[in-house]
Amino acid sequence: MTALLELRGVGAAYGPVPVLQSIDLTVEDGAAVALLGANGAGKTTLLRAVCNMRVRTSGEILLAGERIDGRTTERIAQMGIAHVPEGRGTFLELSVEENLRLGAYPRQDRAAIARDAERVYGYFPVLAERRRQQSGTLSGGEQQMLAIARALMLRPRLLLLDEPSFGLAPLVVEKIFGILEAIGRDDAIGMLLVEQNAGLALRLASHAFVLEAGRMVLSGSARTIAGDETIRRAYLGI
Repeated sequence: MTALLELRGVGAAYGPVPVLQSIDLTVEDGAAVALLGANGAGKTTLLRAVCNMRVRTSGEILLAGERIDGRTTERIAQMGIAHVPEGRGTFLELSVEENLRLGAYPRQDRAAIARDAERVYGYFPVLAERRRQQSGTLSGGEQQMLAIARALMLRPRLLLLDEPSFGLAPLVVEKIFGILEAIGRDDAIGMLLVEQNAGLALRLASHAFVLEAGRMVLSGSARTIAGDETIRRAYLGI
């Protein structure tokens, strides 16, 4: 497989405060990768570093072999990286349909955008039923679905997902992760997933990286990490 995303010796800081140190990470084309670790380990900061979003970085970040570190967040999105932040980030006063159109803002191909909207509704039928409904009136699970659906409207090569299960009921979480699995399988979109529910993340991912205090302490196949009781107890709490 081809490397879609590569981090080489990446550091990140908020002002003078360092958060990440010398991070090496790879996401293969079309693969799902889990980024695990305790709260405060630097997982969200790593996603922000990839997008150049409110964080100062060092080292090299490459998308399909092309360096993207130093580019604007908007340009990185145009190159094919879609970020679904923790807390969903939907525009609550706008309708579901309007949120999806905003997700496609860098694109000009209106006919293709309309086709993609229908394809996204195929993954999330409940959003199709509520397409004219104000998104602020959706349930928490429906808002998370909308956040993912809006990211897909960019037609990304890579999805960055930050805690998609946060605050949701277990049945809703299972449904969302089932949809993510289908998206990865059908559309061959790469995914870098930050998720506190390590067991769930390791089921979706083919590979996993573990952060501790801003450093990468472990990487390996998701199956190997999930099956190692010592690793689970030491780093994952499962």
